Amino acid sequence: MSEPALPIFPFGTPPELDDEPAHRDLRRNDPVCRVQLASGGTAYLISRYPDVKRLFVDRLFSRAAATRAGAATLRPAPLSPHMILSMDPPDHTRVRGLVNRAFTPRAVERMRPRIQQMADELVDRMIEHGPPVDFVRAFAEPFPAMAVAELLGVPGADHGRLQAWMDVLMSITAHTPEEIHTASAQMRGYLADLVSEKRAAPGDDVLSAMIEAHDEGDRLSEPELLQTAYIVLIGGYETTATLLANSLLTLDRHRDQRALMRDCPEIIPAAVEELLRYVRIARASLERVATADVELSGVRVPAESTVIALKYSAHRDEALLPDPDRFDVTRENIPHIAFGLGIHHCIGASLARLELTIAYRTLLGRLPGLRPAVPVSDVDWKVGLITRGPRALPVCW
Repeated sequence: MSEPALPIFPFGTPPELDDEPAHRDLRRNDPVCRVQLASGGTAYLISRYPDVKRLFVDRLFSRAAATRAGAATLRPAPLSPHMILSMDPPDHTRVRGLVNRAFTPRAVERMRPRIQQMADELVDRMIEHGPPVDFVRAFAEPFPAMAVAELLGVPGADHGRLQAWMDVLMSITAHTPEEIHTASAQMRGYLADLVSEKRAAPGDDVLSAMIEAHDEGDRLSEPELLQTAYIVLIGGYETTATLLANSLLTLDRHRDQRALMRDCPEIIPAAVEELLRYVRIARASLERVATADVELSGVRVPAESTVIALKYSAHRDEALLPDPDRFDVTRENIPHIAFGLGIHHCIGASLARLELTIAYRTLLGRLPGLRPAVPVSDVDWKVGLITRGPRALPVCW
Protein backbone atom coordinates (compact mmCIF):
# COMPACT_ATOMS: atom_id res chain seq x y z
CA MET A 1 0.00 0.00 0.00
CA SER A 2 1.39 3.40 -0.99
CA GLU A 3 1.94 6.10 1.61
CA PRO A 4 -0.65 8.91 1.70
CA ALA A 5 0.30 12.05 -0.22
CA LEU A 6 1.93 14.78 1.82
CA PRO A 7 0.00 18.04 2.26
CA ILE A 8 1.14 20.87 -0.01
CA PHE A 9 2.64 23.91 1.68
CA PRO A 10 1.86 26.82 1.68
CA PHE A 11 -1.69 25.82 2.61
CA GLY A 12 -4.62 27.24 0.65
CA THR A 13 -5.93 29.23 3.61
CA PRO A 14 -8.46 32.02 2.86
CA PRO A 15 -6.28 35.14 3.08
CA GLU A 16 -8.87 37.20 4.95
CA LEU A 17 -8.37 35.11 8.12
CA ASP A 18 -6.00 36.48 10.79
CA ASP A 19 -5.32 32.92 11.90
CA GLU A 20 -4.66 29.78 9.86
CA PRO A 21 -7.24 27.17 10.95
CA ALA A 22 -4.72 24.41 10.24
CA HIS A 23 -2.30 25.77 12.85
CA ARG A 24 -4.43 24.80 15.85
CA ASP A 25 -4.76 21.23 14.59
CA LEU A 26 -1.04 21.02 13.88
CA ARG A 27 -0.11 22.23 17.37
CA ARG A 28 -2.41 19.66 18.95
CA ASN A 29 -1.97 16.64 16.69
CA ASP A 30 0.97 17.03 14.30
CA PRO A 31 3.44 19.61 15.68
CA VAL A 32 6.26 18.42 13.42
CA CYS A 33 4.45 17.93 10.14
CA ARG A 34 6.17 16.72 6.98
CA VAL A 35 4.93 18.52 3.86
CA GLN A 36 5.54 18.84 0.14
CA LEU A 37 6.67 22.36 -0.76
CA ALA A 38 4.91 24.04 -3.68
CA SER A 39 8.36 24.95 -5.03
CA GLY A 40 9.53 21.31 -4.84
CA GLY A 41 11.09 19.10 -2.18
CA THR A 42 9.86 18.28 1.31
CA ALA A 43 10.17 19.99 4.67
CA TYR A 44 9.07 19.73 8.30
CA LEU A 45 6.69 22.40 9.64
CA ILE A 46 7.20 23.36 13.29
CA SER A 47 4.08 24.84 14.92
CA ARG A 48 4.58 24.90 18.72
CA TYR A 49 6.20 27.87 20.42
CA PRO A 50 8.95 25.95 22.30
CA ASP A 51 10.04 24.21 19.08
CA VAL A 52 9.94 27.43 17.05
CA LYS A 53 11.98 29.21 19.71
CA ARG A 54 14.55 26.41 19.64
CA LEU A 55 14.69 26.54 15.85
CA PHE A 56 15.61 30.23 16.02
CA VAL A 57 18.34 29.92 18.67
CA ASP A 58 19.87 26.43 18.33
CA ARG A 59 22.99 26.48 16.11
CA LEU A 60 22.12 22.91 15.06
CA PHE A 61 19.67 24.52 12.59
CA SER A 62 21.61 26.19 9.79
CA ARG A 63 20.63 29.02 7.48
CA ALA A 64 23.80 28.61 5.41
CA ALA A 65 22.90 25.00 4.62
CA ALA A 66 19.65 26.22 3.05
CA THR A 67 21.69 27.93 0.30
CA ARG A 68 23.32 24.68 -0.83
CA ALA A 69 22.30 22.89 -4.02
CA GLY A 70 19.49 20.45 -3.41
CA ALA A 71 18.13 22.09 -0.25
CA ALA A 72 14.34 22.37 -0.25
CA THR A 73 13.28 26.03 -0.01
CA LEU A 74 10.02 27.97 -0.10
CA ARG A 75 10.98 30.17 -3.02
CA PRO A 76 11.81 28.64 -6.41
CA ALA A 77 15.01 30.69 -6.68
CA PRO A 78 18.40 29.96 -5.07
CA LEU A 79 19.37 31.82 -1.92
CA SER A 80 22.56 33.86 -1.95
CA PRO A 81 25.27 32.69 0.48
CA HIS A 82 26.48 36.32 0.73
CA MET A 83 23.24 37.49 2.35
CA ILE A 84 23.44 38.00 6.12
CA LEU A 85 20.23 36.01 6.57
CA SER A 86 21.91 33.07 4.83
CA MET A 87 24.99 32.98 7.06
CA ASP A 88 26.04 31.00 10.10
CA PRO A 89 28.85 31.98 12.47
CA PRO A 90 31.63 32.95 12.11
CA ASP A 91 30.69 34.75 8.87
CA HIS A 92 27.41 35.97 10.33
CA THR A 93 29.15 37.26 13.46
CA ARG A 94 31.64 39.25 11.37
CA VAL A 95 29.08 40.79 8.99
CA ARG A 96 26.48 41.48 11.66
CA GLY A 97 29.04 43.28 13.79
CA LEU A 98 30.05 45.52 10.89
CA VAL A 99 26.46 46.28 9.85
CA ASN A 100 25.48 47.04 13.45
CA ARG A 101 27.95 49.94 13.42
CA ALA A 102 25.89 51.61 10.72
CA PHE A 103 22.41 50.42 11.67
CA THR A 104 22.29 51.78 15.21
CA PRO A 105 19.24 52.83 17.24
CA ARG A 106 20.71 56.34 17.25
CA ALA A 107 20.75 56.39 13.44
CA VAL A 108 17.12 55.27 13.42
CA GLU A 109 16.06 57.77 16.10
CA ARG A 110 17.61 60.62 14.11
CA MET A 111 15.07 59.78 11.41
CA ARG A 112 12.03 60.32 13.67
CA PRO A 113 11.23 63.86 12.46
CA ARG A 114 11.64 62.84 8.81
CA ILE A 115 9.50 59.71 9.22
CA GLN A 116 6.81 61.79 10.92
CA GLN A 117 6.98 64.22 7.99
CA MET A 118 6.56 61.33 5.54
CA ALA A 119 3.49 60.06 7.40
CA ASP A 120 1.93 63.54 7.49
CA GLU A 121 2.59 64.13 3.79
CA LEU A 122 0.95 60.83 2.83
CA VAL A 123 -2.09 61.57 5.03
CA ASP A 124 -2.27 65.08 3.52
CA ARG A 125 -2.56 63.47 0.08
CA MET A 126 -5.25 61.07 1.29
CA ILE A 127 -7.28 63.96 2.69
CA GLU A 128 -6.79 66.02 -0.47
CA HIS A 129 -7.96 63.09 -2.61
CA GLY A 130 -10.92 62.33 -0.36
CA PRO A 131 -12.46 58.95 0.40
CA PRO A 132 -12.42 56.27 -0.77
CA VAL A 133 -8.65 55.88 -1.11
CA ASP A 134 -6.63 52.73 -1.74
CA PHE A 135 -4.76 52.50 1.55
CA VAL A 136 -2.19 50.08 0.14
CA ARG A 137 -1.02 52.45 -2.59
CA ALA A 138 -1.64 55.66 -0.67
CA PHE A 139 0.06 54.78 2.61
CA ALA A 140 0.92 51.17 3.51
CA GLU A 141 3.41 50.61 0.68
CA PRO A 142 5.01 54.04 0.15
CA PHE A 143 5.52 54.84 3.84
CA PRO A 144 8.00 52.05 4.75
CA ALA A 145 9.53 52.08 1.26
CA MET A 146 10.34 55.77 1.64
CA ALA A 147 11.65 55.33 5.18
CA VAL A 148 14.01 52.43 4.52
CA ALA A 149 15.18 53.95 1.24
CA GLU A 150 16.00 57.21 3.00
CA LEU A 151 17.83 55.35 5.76
CA LEU A 152 20.02 53.72 3.12
CA GLY A 153 20.36 56.92 1.10
CA VAL A 154 18.31 55.92 -1.97
CA PRO A 155 17.13 58.91 -4.06
CA GLY A 156 13.42 59.58 -3.72
CA ALA A 157 12.88 59.37 -7.47
CA ASP A 158 13.95 55.70 -7.40
CA HIS A 159 11.49 54.46 -4.75
CA GLY A 160 8.96 53.26 -7.33
CA ARG A 161 11.46 51.07 -9.21
CA LEU A 162 12.69 49.47 -6.00
CA GLN A 163 9.14 48.79 -4.85
CA ALA A 164 8.30 47.02 -8.13
CA TRP A 165 11.37 44.77 -7.88
CA MET A 166 10.67 43.95 -4.24
CA ASP A 167 7.10 42.88 -5.06
CA VAL A 168 8.46 40.25 -7.47
CA LEU A 169 11.15 39.06 -5.06
CA MET A 170 8.57 38.02 -2.42
CA SER A 171 7.07 35.44 -4.78
CA ILE A 172 6.55 31.74 -4.07
CA THR A 173 4.29 30.93 -7.05
CA ALA A 174 3.18 34.38 -8.31
CA HIS A 175 6.24 34.77 -10.55
CA THR A 176 8.46 32.36 -12.43
CA PRO A 177 12.04 31.64 -11.32
CA GLU A 178 13.18 33.57 -14.41
CA GLU A 179 11.15 36.63 -13.42
CA ILE A 180 12.51 36.48 -9.88
CA HIS A 181 16.06 36.13 -11.20
CA THR A 182 15.59 39.12 -13.53
CA ALA A 183 14.17 41.35 -10.78
CA SER A 184 16.97 40.31 -8.43
CA ALA A 185 19.66 41.03 -11.03
CA GLN A 186 18.14 44.43 -11.85
CA MET A 187 17.95 45.41 -8.20
CA ARG A 188 21.52 44.27 -7.53
CA GLY A 189 22.72 46.18 -10.57
CA TYR A 190 20.97 49.29 -9.32
CA LEU A 191 22.55 48.90 -5.86
CA ALA A 192 26.02 48.38 -7.38
CA ASP A 193 25.64 51.68 -9.26
CA LEU A 194 24.41 53.39 -6.10
CA VAL A 195 27.43 52.11 -4.15
CA SER A 196 29.74 53.58 -6.81
CA GLU A 197 27.98 56.94 -6.54
CA LYS A 198 28.23 56.98 -2.75
CA ARG A 199 31.91 56.05 -2.83
CA ALA A 200 32.46 59.21 -4.85
CA ALA A 201 30.13 61.33 -2.70
CA PRO A 202 29.34 59.73 0.71
CA GLY A 203 26.25 60.83 2.59
CA ASP A 204 24.96 60.64 6.15
CA ASP A 205 23.21 57.33 5.58
CA VAL A 206 23.53 53.63 6.38
CA LEU A 207 24.79 52.61 2.94
CA SER A 208 27.64 55.14 3.10
CA ALA A 209 28.55 53.82 6.55
CA MET A 210 28.58 50.23 5.26
CA ILE A 211 30.77 51.29 2.33
CA GLU A 212 33.18 52.83 4.82
CA ALA A 213 33.31 49.52 6.75
CA HIS A 214 34.15 47.76 3.47
CA ASP A 215 36.70 50.25 2.19
CA GLU A 216 38.58 50.63 5.48
CA GLY A 217 39.49 46.95 5.41
CA ASP A 218 37.04 45.73 8.05
CA ARG A 219 36.38 42.63 5.95
CA LEU A 220 32.91 43.41 4.58
CA SER A 221 33.26 42.05 1.04
CA GLU A 222 31.66 43.67 -2.00
CA PRO A 223 29.07 40.87 -2.41
CA GLU A 224 28.26 41.07 1.31
CA LEU A 225 27.87 44.84 1.08
CA LEU A 226 25.45 44.60 -1.85
CA GLN A 227 23.49 41.70 -0.36
CA THR A 228 23.14 43.48 2.99
CA ALA A 229 21.74 46.58 1.31
CA TYR A 230 19.46 44.31 -0.71
CA ILE A 231 18.03 42.50 2.33
CA VAL A 232 17.66 45.69 4.38
CA LEU A 233 15.54 47.18 1.59
CA ILE A 234 13.35 44.09 1.18
CA GLY A 235 13.00 43.40 4.89
CA GLY A 236 12.27 47.02 5.71
CA TYR A 237 9.60 47.37 3.06
CA GLU A 238 7.37 44.33 2.64
CA THR A 239 6.81 43.29 6.25
CA THR A 240 5.88 46.77 7.50
CA ALA A 241 3.70 47.51 4.46
CA THR A 242 1.84 44.25 4.89
CA LEU A 243 1.35 44.70 8.62
CA LEU A 244 -0.07 48.20 8.11
CA ALA A 245 -2.65 46.97 5.60
CA ASN A 246 -3.58 43.77 7.42
CA SER A 247 -3.83 45.47 10.80
CA LEU A 248 -6.39 47.93 9.45
CA LEU A 249 -8.66 44.94 8.78
CA THR A 250 -7.88 43.45 12.20
CA LEU A 251 -8.70 46.72 13.95
CA ASP A 252 -11.99 46.94 12.05
CA ARG A 253 -12.92 43.51 13.44
CA HIS A 254 -12.00 44.73 16.94
CA ARG A 255 -13.41 48.25 16.98
CA ASP A 256 -13.21 48.54 20.75
CA GLN A 257 -9.43 48.03 20.50
CA ARG A 258 -9.18 50.56 17.66
CA ALA A 259 -11.08 53.05 19.84
CA LEU A 260 -8.64 52.47 22.69
CA MET A 261 -5.69 53.23 20.40
CA ARG A 262 -7.41 56.33 19.03
CA ASP A 263 -8.53 57.72 22.40
CA CYS A 264 -5.42 56.75 24.38
CA PRO A 265 -2.48 57.26 21.99
CA GLU A 266 -0.04 56.67 24.85
CA ILE A 267 -0.80 52.93 24.59
CA ILE A 268 0.17 52.75 20.91
CA PRO A 269 3.74 51.45 21.51
CA ALA A 270 2.27 48.52 23.49
CA ALA A 271 -0.47 48.09 20.88
CA VAL A 272 2.21 47.79 18.20
CA GLU A 273 3.65 44.78 20.03
CA GLU A 274 0.23 43.10 20.15
CA LEU A 275 -0.34 43.80 16.46
CA LEU A 276 3.07 42.29 15.69
CA ARG A 277 2.03 39.16 17.57
CA TYR A 278 -1.57 38.84 16.41
CA VAL A 279 -1.68 39.97 12.80
CA ARG A 280 -0.49 37.25 10.42
CA ILE A 281 1.58 38.74 7.59
CA ALA A 282 3.59 35.77 6.35
CA ARG A 283 3.00 32.11 5.61
CA ALA A 284 6.19 30.97 7.31
CA SER A 285 9.60 32.03 8.57
CA LEU A 286 12.89 31.46 6.78
CA GLU A 287 13.93 27.88 6.18
CA ARG A 288 16.68 26.20 8.15
CA VAL A 289 18.39 22.86 7.64
CA ALA A 290 19.06 20.42 10.48
CA THR A 291 22.77 19.63 10.54
CA ALA A 292 22.24 16.48 12.65
CA ASP A 293 19.36 14.25 13.66
CA VAL A 294 17.19 16.11 16.17
CA GLU A 295 14.02 15.48 18.14
CA LEU A 296 11.25 18.08 18.28
CA SER A 297 8.01 17.39 20.20
CA GLY A 298 8.90 13.71 20.22
CA VAL A 299 9.42 13.51 16.45
CA ARG A 300 12.79 12.62 14.93
CA VAL A 301 13.87 15.04 12.22
CA PRO A 302 16.70 13.55 10.12
CA ALA A 303 19.90 15.45 9.39
CA GLU A 304 19.82 17.49 6.15
CA SER A 305 16.06 18.03 6.45
CA THR A 306 14.59 21.47 5.77
CA VAL A 307 12.70 22.76 8.81
CA ILE A 308 10.28 25.69 8.61
CA ALA A 309 8.90 27.61 11.59
CA LEU A 310 5.24 28.60 11.63
CA LYS A 311 5.82 31.75 13.65
CA TYR A 312 2.18 32.81 13.70
CA SER A 313 1.16 29.41 15.00
CA ALA A 314 3.66 29.91 17.82
CA HIS A 315 2.02 33.28 18.52
CA ARG A 316 -1.30 31.46 19.14
CA ASP A 317 0.26 28.84 21.42
CA GLU A 318 -0.76 28.92 25.10
CA ALA A 319 2.88 28.18 25.88
CA LEU A 320 3.61 31.76 24.74
CA LEU A 321 0.97 33.61 26.79
CA PRO A 322 -2.50 33.08 28.30
CA ASP A 323 -5.57 33.33 26.06
CA PRO A 324 -3.52 33.81 22.88
CA ASP A 325 -6.54 34.03 20.56
CA ARG A 326 -7.70 37.21 22.30
CA PHE A 327 -6.61 40.46 20.66
CA ASP A 328 -5.80 42.95 23.42
CA VAL A 329 -3.84 46.14 22.71
CA THR A 330 -3.37 46.74 26.44
CA ARG A 331 -1.22 43.64 26.94
CA GLU A 332 2.23 44.34 28.36
CA ASN A 333 5.58 42.56 27.97
CA ILE A 334 4.42 40.41 25.07
CA PRO A 335 7.06 37.73 24.34
CA HIS A 336 6.34 37.59 20.61
CA ILE A 337 8.90 36.47 18.06
CA ALA A 338 7.77 38.66 15.17
CA PHE A 339 11.37 39.83 14.66
CA GLY A 340 12.85 36.40 15.27
CA LEU A 341 15.29 35.41 18.02
CA GLY A 342 18.95 34.66 18.33
CA ILE A 343 21.60 35.71 15.84
CA HIS A 344 19.08 36.39 13.08
CA HIS A 345 16.93 38.76 15.13
CA CYS A 346 15.77 41.42 12.65
CA ILE A 347 18.35 44.16 12.35
CA GLY A 348 15.61 46.63 11.39
CA ALA A 349 13.36 45.97 14.40
CA SER A 350 13.90 49.43 15.89
CA LEU A 351 13.07 51.09 12.56
CA ALA A 352 9.92 48.98 12.16
CA ARG A 353 8.72 49.84 15.67
CA LEU A 354 9.32 53.55 15.07
CA GLU A 355 7.49 53.49 11.73
CA LEU A 356 4.50 51.58 13.10
CA THR A 357 4.16 53.80 16.16
CA ILE A 358 4.28 56.97 14.05
CA ALA A 359 1.90 55.48 11.47
CA TYR A 360 -0.83 54.53 13.95
CA ARG A 361 -0.56 57.78 15.90
CA THR A 362 -0.80 59.81 12.72
CA LEU A 363 -3.53 57.79 11.03
CA LEU A 364 -5.78 57.48 14.09
CA GLY A 365 -5.05 61.02 15.23
CA ARG A 366 -5.76 62.71 11.91
CA LEU A 367 -8.28 60.24 10.47
CA PRO A 368 -10.11 59.01 13.60
CA GLY A 369 -12.81 57.27 11.57
CA LEU A 370 -10.35 55.41 9.31
CA ARG A 371 -11.83 52.06 8.28
CA PRO A 372 -12.16 49.73 5.28
CA ALA A 373 -14.68 50.97 2.74
CA VAL A 374 -15.57 47.46 1.56
CA PRO A 375 -16.43 44.18 3.32
CA VAL A 376 -13.44 41.88 3.88
CA SER A 377 -15.03 39.44 1.40
CA ASP A 378 -14.55 42.05 -1.35
CA VAL A 379 -10.86 42.75 -0.63
CA ASP A 380 -8.48 41.89 -3.48
CA TRP A 381 -5.63 39.82 -2.00
CA LYS A 382 -2.16 39.16 -3.33
CA VAL A 383 -1.57 35.53 -4.24
CA GLY A 384 1.50 33.34 -4.62
CA LEU A 385 3.72 35.33 -2.24
CA ILE A 386 5.42 34.35 1.00
CA THR A 387 3.60 37.30 2.59
CA ARG A 388 -0.17 37.61 3.05
CA GLY A 389 -1.73 40.98 2.32
CA PRO A 390 -4.26 42.86 0.21
CA ARG A 391 -3.38 44.02 -3.27
CA ALA A 392 -5.75 46.94 -2.72
CA LEU A 393 -7.75 48.14 0.29
CA PRO A 394 -10.24 50.99 -0.21
CA VAL A 395 -10.69 53.02 2.97
CA CYS A 396 -12.86 55.89 4.16
CA TRP A 397 -12.91 58.02 7.32
